[in-house]
Amino acid sequence: MAGSLFCSECGAKLITGAHLTTQSIPKGTSDILGNPPKPQSSPLQDPDNKSGAYISLHLLESGQILNLVGRTEFTLGRVGERQPILPDIDLSPYDAYVQGVSRLHALLKISDQVVIVTDLGSSNGTRVNGQKILPHIDYPLNHGDVVALGKLKIQILIHK
Repeated sequence: MAGSLFCSECGAKLITGAHLTTQSIPKGTSDILGNPPKPQSSPLQDPDNKSGAYISLHLLESGQILNLVGRTEFTLGRVGERQPILPDIDLSPYDAYVQGVSRLHALLKISDQVVIVTDLGSSNGTRVNGQKILPHIDYPLNHGDVVALGKLKIQILIHK
C-alpha cells in the first residue's frame, strides 16, 4: 500500500530510517498502561466447570467462545505461510490478518492462580480495557477484561 513503512506480507521495512523525521510530542496523559495493576480475581477454582477450562476467550465480533484447556500457557496469533513457530491458539479463522493480529501476538498464562497477558512484541500492539500495554511485561487480567490484539477484541472469562 502507498505510504506503508512495512510490507504487509512479510513485515520487511520498506523505508530506511534516514528518510524519517521524528516529531517531539509534549509530555502529558498517556494511554499506555504503565505499571501492571494488581489482579482483583480470586484463585481459579471451579469444581462444576464441565469443559475443564479455567479461561475462555469470548470473541466479541463473532460471539464465539474458545475454551482454553490442558495447559498453563497459550500463545495467541495467526498462522502464516512458511511460519516455523505456530501459535497455540490460531485466530486466522476470525479475520486475524485483517484485524492486525501478529503471527505470535500475545501470551496468556495461568501463574500463581492468576491469569496474565504478555504482548510478544506485536506489530499493532495489545490493549487491556483500551489501554496499550508495553511489550514483554506481564499484566494480570480480571474476569470480563477486554483484550484487543490489534483490532480483534476478546473478552477474558475466568472460571472460578
